[in-house]
Amino acid sequence: MRISIKLALLASAATLSFTLPAHAQTPAPAALAEPAQKPWLNANQSADARVEQILKEMTQAEKLTLVFGHFASDGAWLNTRGDINGLNWSPPKESLHQSAGFVYGVPRLGIPHQWLTDAGVGVASQRGPKPRLRTVLPSGMLTAATWDRDLAFKGGAMIGKEARLSGFNVQLAGGVNLVREPRNGRNFEYGGEDPLLAGIMVGEQIRGIQSNNIISTVKHYSANAQETNRFTLSANMSDKAARESDLLAFQFAIEVGNPASVMCAYNRYNGVYACEHPYLLTEVLKTDWNYKGYVMSDWGATHSTIPAANAGLDQQSGYPFDKSNYFAGPLKEAVDNGFVKPERLDDMARRILWAMVSTGLFDKPIDQTKVADANIDFAAHAKVTQADAEGGIVLLKNERNLLPIAATAKKVVVIGGHADKGVLSGGGSSQVYGLGGNAVPDTSKYANEFPGPITYYPDAPLAGIKAHTKAEVVYHDGKDIKAAARAARGADVVIVFGSQWTGESFDAELKLDHGGDALIDAVARANKKTVVVLQTGGPVFMPWLSKVGAVVEAWYPGSSGGTALARVLTGEISPSGRLPVTFPASLSQLPRPKLDGDNSKPDLRVDVNYDIEGAAIGYKWFDLKGHEPLFAFGHGLSYSTFAYSDLKASDANGKLSVSFTVTNTGKTEAADVPQVYVSPTTAKWEAPKRLGGWDKVSLTPGSSKTLTVTVDPRLLGSYDTPSKTWKIAAGDYKVSLAKSATDAGQSVTVTLPERTLNVQGK
Repeated sequence: MRISIKLALLASAATLSFTLPAHAQTPAPAALAEPAQKPWLNANQSADARVEQILKEMTQAEKLTLVFGHFASDGAWLNTRGDINGLNWSPPKESLHQSAGFVYGVPRLGIPHQWLTDAGVGVASQRGPKPRLRTVLPSGMLTAATWDRDLAFKGGAMIGKEARLSGFNVQLAGGVNLVREPRNGRNFEYGGEDPLLAGIMVGEQIRGIQSNNIISTVKHYSANAQETNRFTLSANMSDKAARESDLLAFQFAIEVGNPASVMCAYNRYNGVYACEHPYLLTEVLKTDWNYKGYVMSDWGATHSTIPAANAGLDQQSGYPFDKSNYFAGPLKEAVDNGFVKPERLDDMARRILWAMVSTGLFDKPIDQTKVADANIDFAAHAKVTQADAEGGIVLLKNERNLLPIAATAKKVVVIGGHADKGVLSGGGSSQVYGLGGNAVPDTSKYANEFPGPITYYPDAPLAGIKAHTKAEVVYHDGKDIKAAARAARGADVVIVFGSQWTGESFDAELKLDHGGDALIDAVARANKKTVVVLQTGGPVFMPWLSKVGAVVEAWYPGSSGGTALARVLTGEISPSGRLPVTFPASLSQLPRPKLDGDNSKPDLRVDVNYDIEGAAIGYKWFDLKGHEPLFAFGHGLSYSTFAYSDLKASDANGKLSVSFTVTNTGKTEAADVPQVYVSPTTAKWEAPKRLGGWDKVSLTPGSSKTLTVTVDPRLLGSYDTPSKTWKIAAGDYKVSLAKSATDAGQSVTVTLPERTLNVQGK
């Protein structure tokens, strides 16, 4: 959400002209007499009825209040910009310190203020002297790697509860942008590369957040797939490709989570800014999908008044990140002069009010006088984030059963990654300040610059390993590679950490930071019993892969991540994460080996052609082109083994059901993620197969369970733009049960009749 100081300066370029603080330009409406009766406060009525009752009582000024959001942090940098003619910026006095945003309510009508916080891994805090310290979920990518709907919901419910207890009733989560570009610096916030997996997992997190009677968003709508030139680039693709990929992910997330708000993106979409795009906002979202909530802009993503309002933007957010207060005085003038119809302003207010009423902001308002850290059960919440981390850590390689650390091991050497201090997090607006502060003080340029500071949560893997093994555990910081290699010699197990810090505002090469590859290579040469633990935002190359015995992808594991990681490494729990994204073996395998754009030229209006791959994102592209990935989508090992049997597929009443039995054939209690893929034998899709569904099941040794997966019919058809329908071709379809996108697995054939579904897949 938030943009960096440097980029904000550049993006603002000589067009601002202010004389008053933003909130002084658009004050809360003057006090009017309260109505004698307020029937809309009767919770026994429908949300629609209550909203219409409120609208009848609202003045134009009150409606305009709801559509204009303020940045809610001091932002001293705003007062030193050379293009604003001495703006003396300060946030609204009613806002919460160092927070993302604030929107005035209408007290006389019982309409509460909106207090907005980032983001998807917890209650974030803007940079400042007294950040709020909160529980931190693992990265969105790790949560997606759990493939566990229940964990996603529980994690969302936990951070939503902390948001409410911190005084917030709007949470700017969850990101569902697909991983079209593995170098994207914000991939760690999102749900992977597949529209079904990402949409369902993020939708469950949204549903969990909103279970606390607060608003959640789904973002960034749409095709916000890279950070390079993110404010100016145009993401170009056909309607068909979008409907079968990026838009389908949003559609699934909205259907599952019912988010009360959608956040439109920074980028342009087929040449038009996403936040003033009638196709995205009105045609697809509000008409085709019948979405009833409101569209808020990203912070700095509003570029106009009349085009934006008429296209479907309902609320300008985070002013003065934008170049003007488009939805304040200018919108009033546009309505008064007929350029924006009064009915459109009513629709904007109606949607915001519906979001507030339907989620419970009216019926369970936040009392800011009772907000206190003491109300938060941090111990209980630590267990929630730990469970999430344990479910999403992925065991990528495990030769000779090097993991878990054997009970007979005498000496374990842990190297690098600040493993003696804590675990890494991603940077940017999603950054949550964890309890205990930053375990590794940032000495880089990002210490005082967005998207930093580079942060480590003080849950040290080293301490956890020591607590869960009887072996002698020795730590080496890895800064001297030769010394680290010497320390590794003779150990029963060596655990070397490699990290890659990624964050909002920049894209990253697919390699480890601080010479991590050289360190791992040297350690592996010194001792073949080397385990690599990766803390990364997404895929990285592994030039040392053949030399090491085991690889664990720990992602950014959250504020209890060290404990979770230690439990996985020592076998207290079996790893059960599966990759939500393909790990490429080389840049030449990507649709765009060279990243489009140039971040040193922030005004560059680059076109990115996503029709190269269309809807064939990630594993579908690799399948289509015959590329062999480094590690496949859906891949992940266990400390146990599983067998599948009795695979059956049937089509009844327009629903494809797939049933099968999973048996734990090993000696360890563990969880497995059987995956169902579907492939047409005659019809033409964007790629040979699609993920059709999955389940996650935990089994004791020798036990079995029969599962049934229902395939959404949209995943069996192709989108037809002229008719706005999903068309399923008659014929045979292969249904495969597999352990990853490259696993042959076992399959059956089912014959489907020709069917046509509407734009909503019904």
